[in-house]
Amino acid sequence: MPKHLAPLSVLCLALAVSPACLVRRRAVVTPPSRRAGPLLVATKDDLIQRIHAFQDPIQSFLLRADLTPTVLDRSKAVETDYATIGVDILFRRPEDIRILGLQPLIESTIVDMVSNGKEFRVSIPRKKRFIIGDNDAPETSEHTLENLRPAAIQTSLLIYPPEPKAELAVLENDTDRALYILLIVRRKQDQLTPARGIYFDQHTLQITRQKTFDSSGAIVSDARYSNWKDYGGISYPSDIEIQRPEENYKMQLNIVSAKFNQPGVTADKFVLEQPSGTELQIVK
Repeated sequence: MPKHLAPLSVLCLALAVSPACLVRRRAVVTPPSRRAGPLLVATKDDLIQRIHAFQDPIQSFLLRADLTPTVLDRSKAVETDYATIGVDILFRRPEDIRILGLQPLIESTIVDMVSNGKEFRVSIPRKKRFIIGDNDAPETSEHTLENLRPAAIQTSLLIYPPEPKAELAVLENDTDRALYILLIVRRKQDQLTPARGIYFDQHTLQITRQKTFDSSGAIVSDARYSNWKDYGGISYPSDIEIQRPEENYKMQLNIVSAKFNQPGVTADKFVLEQPSGTELQIVK
């Protein structure tokens, strides 16, 4: 372990309490090419409006999902899958999120984590540990999944349209792959840097993928969306694959149930105080 302990997350905590969590190793499989068929025509403004139609109605949600982590050994092109755990994810605009990792079958809490977009807090009942840290604190653990934080999940659960004053959008029409790619670029003084890339299937105009970038242009997150369903009038993907290429892991999130814009999602649901008798760890 490194000198400075990294903040634990839902997945690494689940792994720590599940000694038989290693499931299998398998070779990386290249995804199949897209199907043939007529392509739909859309403008940049049409696609931005589709993002608004997805994003704007969502003020809060409660997702219950199965989450499966995978670690990639790039030197061997081998993926290692770990045990699936249950998670409850509670979100409220603008950036409040709470994630509970649940022990399979008995559904006791493995970990309780909250974040307000800047700071996160983690309670680990079994280890009597409580962690407070900055979301952008350096990742220091040599154990891949120990560097996962709430933002890694939250970034992929929402798809934001370009901000009118701070961002602009450029459209790529990739007919070879039957994709529209909307690249959203952030403006800061005279500098332009990529912020997000949003992919649309030209057969359906459905959002299928979102990449997010850091200020240098490196990919921070690569999320793929499929199996969209209607949840009480809100269209949302029930299968989300989240890849974090710089950290060499990915997560498969399969939505079991989803409730949107419920009146009970209030500020107090995102308050997590340190339980008595627990050890405090600060990560900056």
